[in-house]
Amino acid sequence: MTTSEKVAYLKGLVEGLGIDVNTKEGKILSNILDILEDLALDVEDMGANVAEVEEGLDAVSEDLENVEDIVYDNGDDDEEDEDEDEDEEDENEDEDESVFYEVECPSCGETLTFDEDILKNGSMKCPSCGETLEFDTEEMDKDKSEDKDEE
Repeated sequence: MTTSEKVAYLKGLVEGLGIDVNTKEGKILSNILDILEDLALDVEDMGANVAEVEEGLDAVSEDLENVEDIVYDNGDDDEEDEDEDEDEEDENEDEDESVFYEVECPSCGETLTFDEDILKNGSMKCPSCGETLEFDTEEMDKDKSEDKDEE
């Protein structure tokens, strides 16, 4: 039984009992029942509003989930993306076989690994101790040109 139905029952009970609404007590009781009826209708309206807000919130939540999937790439096609990433990595490995070099830092003894870009730069800082290591690439250039001449 809803609140409105309960208030309607009380109004019927007052009428059924033959309470005179012209007396002081009857007027008070009649006004109390009118106020209860208004409150019951307000509560029903609030319930309907809450239901609408819940539906809207659910829609916004679904939209946000879709945006998160796009932004964070959490889509259902993750396996396909992983396969594509692996294919791209294989292609990159074939195209760009980088040469890596190792050198021991004279200050701290740490073995450092670096690629040709750093070697072409001519120097780098040791990440362990901060010592600047300089590379002389002239001898390597001479060796490469001699190798080409021999071919």
